[in-house]
This record gives sequence, structure tokens and C-alpha cells, in this order.
Amino acid sequence: MNDLAALPAHDALKPAAAAWFAALRDRICAAFEEIEDGAGGNPGRFVRTAWERPEGGGGVMSVMRGQVFEKVGVNISVVQGHFSADFARQMHGAGKNAAFWAAGISLVAHMRSPKVPAVHMNTRMIVTAKGWFGGGGDLTPLQPGTAAAGEDAAFFHAAYKAACDRHGADYYEKFKKWCDEYFYLPHRKEPRGAGGIFYDYLDSGDAGADFAFTRDVGEAFLAAYPQIVRRRMRESFTPEEREAQLVRRGRYVEFNLLYDRGTMFGLKTGGNTEAILMSMPPEVKWP
Repeated sequence: MNDLAALPAHDALKPAAAAWFAALRDRICAAFEEIEDGAGGNPGRFVRTAWERPEGGGGVMSVMRGQVFEKVGVNISVVQGHFSADFARQMHGAGKNAAFWAAGISLVAHMRSPKVPAVHMNTRMIVTAKGWFGGGGDLTPLQPGTAAAGEDAAFFHAAYKAACDRHGADYYEKFKKWCDEYFYLPHRKEPRGAGGIFYDYLDSGDAGADFAFTRDVGEAFLAAYPQIVRRRMRESFTPEEREAQLVRRGRYVEFNLLYDRGTMFGLKTGGNTEAILMSMPPEVKWP
């Protein structure tokens, strides 16, 4: 028997999950292009590049370089195949034949202004011999410790808390703690940013409810982050603040290359290298 055959609830959700991630991509891209339109001048536009995975599936990489968004990528993928024997031992629920199916959306935005926080969001559905959902979102202020950074973080967290509270009384505190522990740079003994929520291996026994929560995570991001961008995008900044922004971006690079599970999953399963490393900032400095 195929390892994936015993998961009728998750199997039935595959088309809806893949369609949801694509629809969310479209709505986010439209919202970000609308912000670009409001900045005047020459607004940025997303460029979409499709890719195929030899063993099965593929995705679309959408990248925009604009006036407000220095570099933002909103990628979707639907892939299937078999894990390598070595990687299968590290994957939750990998069966004897190491078969898997995965779909998701992944977003990273690096902004021109150091007054606008960088952001990451992803949600995904994975089916091995088990099925589950994962994802979340986190904010990275480039001027940590300021009143504005605290205000933006509180607004961002409130949106995710509202989404979590609709699905589980303990979700927000549990997933906030997971985010704080996950997005941490142990070699520097510091958090990557202001946090948010992070969850993985979500399989409550009700696949439909888990999918509904995952959709609400995406909706919370779309409701909160564009508002933060509009609030800060016209604020002036100094060359010294820009320099500090570029140094802070180095922390982002360090985390994604050293610790990020999504980066490892993409590279270990034969994903598109450019799409996987889309999260890298366009300019960065190490003093």
C-alpha cells in the first residue's frame, strides 16, 4: 500500500489547499502592488517565474523590486515524490517508501526604509504517512527598541492572537512561544526580530479545522502587514539608519542559511534554488 493512501481526510484537502495558497498569493501581490501605486513615481510590479521539479510538481516564484518594497518574494509550490533515505529519517511521519506531498506559500519582504519592518510569512500542508499543517509569520523591526517598533509589533501580534483565539484557547501562547524559540540565533544569543507565531505538525484529528486555522493565519497577515507598511513608508530616515538596517539584515541571512527548516526542506527535496533563496535580502552588510 502507498504510504499516503491511509490519509483520506488530508488527501481530500489537497486540491483546496493548493488553490488556497495560490489565491492568497494573488491577493497579497495585489495588496503590495497597490502600496507601490500609492508611493508615486515608478511603481514596482511582480514578475512571476514558473519552475518544475523533475520528480513531480513545481511552483511559481513572484518577485517584486519597487519603491517601497526593495525586494519581496511571494512563492507558491505543490510538489510530490520521495525523500532521500537520509532526509526521510529527519521528517515527521516519513513512511517506509518515504513518499510525500507538499504545498504551501512562502513570503519574505525586505523594505527600502529602515522605518518599515521586514516580514516573513509561510503556511503549508504536508502529507507523508501522516498529514499536517504548519506555518506562521514573524516581524523583524530594523530599529529594535524604538517606540514605533513596539507599536508595530503589538499590532502584528494582536492580529495573530485574534486568529489563534478563534481556533484554540491555548494556540496563541503556545505558537508565540514556539516562534520565539524557533526564530532565535543561538550563536549570537539574540532573537531574529519581534516574533509572531510559528506552528508545525498541526494534526488535531480534524483536518478541516486545521486547514481553517491555516487560512486564518494567512488572512491575519494580509490584514495586518499592509497597514504597518502604509503607517511607516513615508517616514524619513538618515544614512546612519540605513546602514544599521543593512547590518540587521545580516541576522536574517544567518538564520535562514544556518537554521531554517524551510530552506533545508526545499534544498533536500530538489526544489528550485532561486525560489528557496528568495528570502535573501538584496543588500546586506557585516561590520
